[in-house]
Amino acid sequence: MDNLPVGIIQQKKTADTADNRCRLAEAARRLADKGAKLIVNQELHDSLYFCQTESTDNFNLACPLTSDATEFYSSLARELGVVLVTSLFERRAAGLYHNTSVVFDADGSEAGRYRKMHIPDDPAYYEKFYFTPGDLGFKPIDTSVGRLGVLVCWDQWYPEAARLMALQGADMLIYPTAIGWESTDTEDEKARQREAWITVQRGHAVANGLPVVTVNRTGYEADPSGATGGIQFWGSSFVAGPQGELLHLSPSDSEDEAIINIDMRRSEHVRRWWPFLRDRRIDAYGDLTRRFID
Repeated sequence: MDNLPVGIIQQKKTADTADNRCRLAEAARRLADKGAKLIVNQELHDSLYFCQTESTDNFNLACPLTSDATEFYSSLARELGVVLVTSLFERRAAGLYHNTSVVFDADGSEAGRYRKMHIPDDPAYYEKFYFTPGDLGFKPIDTSVGRLGVLVCWDQWYPEAARLMALQGADMLIYPTAIGWESTDTEDEKARQREAWITVQRGHAVANGLPVVTVNRTGYEADPSGATGGIQFWGSSFVAGPQGELLHLSPSDSEDEAIINIDMRRSEHVRRWWPFLRDRRIDAYGDLTRRFID
């Protein structure tokens, strides 16, 4: 498509998986009715963000990638005739779990999957307890609307991940996300964090000459352990064009669903006058594979 209508769904989540799926499906139907051909969801959209605590009971939320969850989203994509980007807690085997984005094509078939590669381990984001790092690499997913460079949340801070997707012909970068503020952060610190998050991803758009679609959750979720004040997810889902220009920015404190029309021809023109890929010194980048240069 020369012009791709992209739908984004920014929502609050509850502990009721069925309710979360129902509300997501209702939003997707509204977006499809308005012409969306690609719909992107936030990270781990079937549940609350359970990684605030380390509890083996939370593994009960995981599902295999042939399950009622994948059947639900496959059927939804087929019903609406849209490409659907989902984010699931994958149970691969007993004791082996991933944070996995599954992309369904417009006919309901699985176009591909991406397992989150960079796994954080910070207060209130204890993801290393739950997720094995991805083993599928940084591979774009071919769909009926284009080649999608799907990454997940913490991946968005790493220029290497975005670049590897771009070098394999991704038409856009997509980041399902769950990120927010801890209650003890000052207002100045909150502003710095959110702006850094937006800025680094707009930088990926510029450096690679690609649109970026980032969808975050919103709303407050308490820490079940009481060790922290919980997380206020900062929403602010956004779409940027290949020069980093903001095409849409969602509110920080409320749900949002929107359609953003992306000119899929624009990357070609931007890369012609900003030929960053042409001028890369690939002969001099070997040390990038080292942890640190002493």
